[in-house]
Parts: sequence; C-alpha cells; structure tokens
Amino acid sequence: MDEVKKELIEFQEERDWKKFHTPENLAKSISIEAAELLEHFQWQKDYDIDEVAEELADVLIYSVYMAEALDLDIKEIILNKMKKNVIKYPIEKSKGVATKYDRL
Repeated sequence: MDEVKKELIEFQEERDWKKFHTPENLAKSISIEAAELLEHFQWQKDYDIDEVAEELADVLIYSVYMAEALDLDIKEIILNKMKKNVIKYPIEKSKGVATKYDRL
C-alpha cells in the first residue's frame, strides 16, 4: 500500500492538485465515483469487469487522497473499524446472514 500511496501522492504533487483535494471535494468525488460504479449494475446482472475495476480504482484513489488530506493512517482506521465490526457482528449471530447489526 505504501508504494501505491507514494505513486498517488507523486501524481498529485506533479500536477499541483493538492489545493483542490479538500476533504469536501474528495467526499464529493468519492460519492460521484461510487455512483458511477453502481451504474454498471443498474438494470442488468451482466457487467464489464474492466469497467467496474476502473470505477472501483477511482473510488479507492479518492479514498487514499481523503485519508491523506485528513492525516489519517489507512491501516489504522481500517483495523479500528474492524474491531468495532467484530463486536457488532459476532460470528454466532451473523454467520451466513445479511441482517444489520441492530437487528441481530
């Protein structure tokens, strides 16, 4: 992940885009790209995996920029969230079911 992050930051710096990558703008961009990802699944079950991969990459790229803009450690925030998820979704109640944690 460090290599990917380094490459993304280098790309951003070379173009002097950091000034545009505010948390507000990045949150908008993540939402827009997530909607474009979702569009590939609208009205059909078939999708082009290459197009889906590109949209997913856009979501992930903007997410890395968002973490950077907020000075958040990606590994740390993911692991912290997973600790909460372990509590919300205990195996004995959630295994094999898609029920939201507040209804388990």
